[in-house]
Amino acid sequence: KRNPMRSERICGLARFVMSLQSSPAQTLATQWMERTLDDSANRRLVLPQAFLAIDAILLIFENVARGLVVYPEVIGKNLREELPFMATENIMMAAVERGGDRQDLHERIRQHSQAAGEQVKRFARPNDLLERLAGDPAFAGLDLDGLVNTREFIGRAPEQVDAFLRDFVDPLRQEFPRSAEDAADLRV
Repeated sequence: KRNPMRSERICGLARFVMSLQSSPAQTLATQWMERTLDDSANRRLVLPQAFLAIDAILLIFENVARGLVVYPEVIGKNLREELPFMATENIMMAAVERGGDRQDLHERIRQHSQAAGEQVKRFARPNDLLERLAGDPAFAGLDLDGLVNTREFIGRAPEQVDAFLRDFVDPLRQEFPRSAEDAADLRV
């Protein structure tokens, strides 16, 4: 954690904003937002507090995000360690398509997964699930490396990210250009 105090402040402010819904909800429950004095008093308190708190959240988040560092090698290591466990359903279904018995395959994968998990958790050894499955005759001939290809698990995420950037982020950045010097002065 590089910025735990700032991140915790974001969390605390977010909780505050989420709690603001209860007062308007109670007003709605009793008079259906008829624009009476109790409604307008509620609005005069809740709406500005929500906007100010969300503005503070965004300022703090911008400050935290500017210092964000991504470690691709660590991400890759974590994927290599965890992806075999996540891919077990794909592996089982591929083996079923080749004529395997689903119940038998499920039990074999469960046993191999538990044994591999014990090696990882108890002895801090690398995840050997794929090697265990490769040595099991029930999974012979399967392209295990292909079944744990990360591209098989990301779905449409690349296209969705590109569309979001193109349709929402880029127009906003063009409409509201900022430079690095425009960063908010944050004193926490």
